[in-house]
Amino acid sequence: MDYTNYIARVDNYPEPGIIFRDITPLMGNGPAFEAATQEIVDYAKELQVDMVVGPEARGFIIGCPVAYALGVGFAPVRKKGKLPRETIEVDYSLEYGSNILQIHKDAIQPGQRVLITDDLLATGGTIQATIQLVENLGGIVAGCAFLIELDDLKGREKLAGHDYFTLMHY
Repeated sequence: MDYTNYIARVDNYPEPGIIFRDITPLMGNGPAFEAATQEIVDYAKELQVDMVVGPEARGFIIGCPVAYALGVGFAPVRKKGKLPRETIEVDYSLEYGSNILQIHKDAIQPGQRVLITDDLLATGGTIQATIQLVENLGGIVAGCAFLIELDDLKGREKLAGHDYFTLMHY
């Protein structure tokens, strides 16, 4: 299936000069969303993951149905102040700013094999921070899965040493 048919291009969002790749048309098409999710599930099965982790908010959208299909848990990674219990955190940068990501301190058990999911790999800052959080808790990042990779932003360089899977390239 050509998933690019289900991705909308939004120019100058969220600020001038940025091309936003909107996945909501893909999410809104049941067969396309199911097929994309299944491809990530198939990738994850090969990795024998114990847990799926996704940064907010679109990482939740991708990761939750994958975790459900695999019969494993899902742990959210959120911006500072959004998780109610004890957390660990890491600073990170993205294409147009910086922030702090957190995960519950008990979300990952040492030795668990983790799949990190998100909608898009751009500069890699968010995923690099998520990898750091998982590894700081003793988890093993078995792989990362994305719907979209923006090749020119070279985010894959921040995934050095980690396996990853992408459905679409721009």
